[in-house]
Amino acid sequence: MKGLMMDYQLTIPSILRRAEQLFARKEIVTRLPDKSLHRYTYADFARRARKLAVALRDLGIGRGDRVATLCWNQYQHLEAYFGVPAAGAVLHTLNVRLHPEELAYIVNHAGDRVLLVDRTLLPLFEQFRDQVRLEHVIVTGAGDSVPEGMLDYERLLLEADEGRYEELDLDENDAAAMCYTSGTTGRPKGVLYSHRAIVLHSLGSALPDALGLREADVVLPVVPMFHANAWGLPYTATMVGAKQVFPGRHLDPVSLLELLAAERVTVTAGVPTIWLGILQELDKNPGAYDLSSLRAMVVGGSAAPRGMIKAFEERHGLHVLHAWGMTETTPLGTAAVLTAELQQAPKEVQYDYRAKQGRPVPLVEIRARNENGLVPWDGRTMGELEIRGPWIAASYYNAPEAADRWTDDGWFRTGDIVTIDARGYMEIKDRDKDLVKSGGEWISSMALENELMAHPAVAEAAVVAVPHPKWQERPLAVVVLKEGQQATKEELLDFLRPKFPKWWLPDDIVFVDQIPRTSTGKFLKRALRERFRDHLMEATG
Repeated sequence: MKGLMMDYQLTIPSILRRAEQLFARKEIVTRLPDKSLHRYTYADFARRARKLAVALRDLGIGRGDRVATLCWNQYQHLEAYFGVPAAGAVLHTLNVRLHPEELAYIVNHAGDRVLLVDRTLLPLFEQFRDQVRLEHVIVTGAGDSVPEGMLDYERLLLEADEGRYEELDLDENDAAAMCYTSGTTGRPKGVLYSHRAIVLHSLGSALPDALGLREADVVLPVVPMFHANAWGLPYTATMVGAKQVFPGRHLDPVSLLELLAAERVTVTAGVPTIWLGILQELDKNPGAYDLSSLRAMVVGGSAAPRGMIKAFEERHGLHVLHAWGMTETTPLGTAAVLTAELQQAPKEVQYDYRAKQGRPVPLVEIRARNENGLVPWDGRTMGELEIRGPWIAASYYNAPEAADRWTDDGWFRTGDIVTIDARGYMEIKDRDKDLVKSGGEWISSMALENELMAHPAVAEAAVVAVPHPKWQERPLAVVVLKEGQQATKEELLDFLRPKFPKWWLPDDIVFVDQIPRTSTGKFLKRALRERFRDHLMEATG
């Protein structure tokens, strides 16, 4: 016997309808390239998103066609988030920090027909324009004219007849958006999100034991809109009717702090490097910014140092919420929200749990496996994290060679080495490719990094495995000191000694001005391993 419920399709236009009907007067704010602010309402946004859908269909874009964006976090990008799927097409966000050749590969692999490009990013587009097969290029952002052969976004919307908008009979399993992985192991791979996955992810993200978004919130995603759909925040915020604030291209600590304070932001999100920069600015200028409205700073993308979480709380009264996800998980998988029991625990215990990646959000399941099979949830035994749920990818787009990323029973193999404790809190110990195997024993580079970054003189630290003549591999620490601070190798090793076995300690600590990063802000350990490949061989030779 089947239930007698309506067959209501979970589609992005349903989120748009709700936003217009219930939150028409709520505000959406964008910081423009000249640092002025653009303000309009959800009613304005919904009207323009529909006009974009009409304009795209007039250009011949239909169901399943890919429409790429090369844009910052701004209101026209938000319109594409909804207008492109409303036209039946697939939104494909491009990472502006990738090399032009990699961008060309991704555009061609995805089969993009149209590109929406921010006027300030035209120089980047020109570097790969001749390598791609695009039918239309549409320029967003203010300006008097666009280059020959391109279309002006605002003129397209001005000429689009909103009265001709017809909501398509979309299937919730139709593709709605697309994002490529950062390609740290081989070529980038495409993840194709369905309408259903995005709607369910938005519902799951809004739950109190996930990100807890609500209508009263003011949400500022620092995480780029090209990075796993800004962690789904534009969709979730629109669903609940929260005010949205977009920083545009101004991502330096001072600009962000000014915007957080001026717009009374309550929830913001970004990678640890963003918050480390914010922390340094707050430490240098305590009391300069009124952040009393800010109730949650979501951090993800890579592990947040425990010391950073504690410093924000104890020095500035700001709450960091640790979350984990991947491009393949739409992306939210876990959140380190404390249970009622842990909320009564001593502060240091709470910090221990808040530094973990957390428990799976509702509808997501996790497990871990090593060479002996599924690992127990004892908080000690390490294994590769596997995950499944309604917004977890089932395969990559047109990449059959990567089918081994899924288990025989359909779970996604993440490549993260984790422990899971009896309460269900998952803690990433390392990426499988970043573990240090010293004399047959594993060392977690991430644990060493997080402890080093708790030192008051350390701004950033990366630990990599480098060849060793006796032990096969040994850990090498690469450290950036805070401006005006000093520390020696011996001081940092003394700082680590109480926390780790002697054989875990780095064989050497190298001080550098900066650590190379991937396009998503993570440490580019591959470059460090190559740069320091012979470092210990020479030191011991």
